[in-house]
Amino acid sequence: MAEEVLAEMVSTVQEILVSVGDEVKADDPVVMLESMKMEIPVIVEGPGTVASINVKPGDVLQPGDLIAVIS
Repeated sequence: MAEEVLAEMVSTVQEILVSVGDEVKADDPVVMLESMKMEIPVIVEGPGTVASINVKPGDVLQPGDLIAVIS
């Protein structure tokens, strides 16, 4: 079952920390966001492989925007 990693708040993508095909485990950060001058790591809930990254640095995200898919 694929895990969709979604934005939880209005934020800007600062850095992509993984690549498509990378193996991740629970609580690994995949993207660093910035909101209200705070850096916010986006972590995955479970293990898997990064199937897609749907953002790039500088993108402004809204709540519910798709960041990545972990399969």
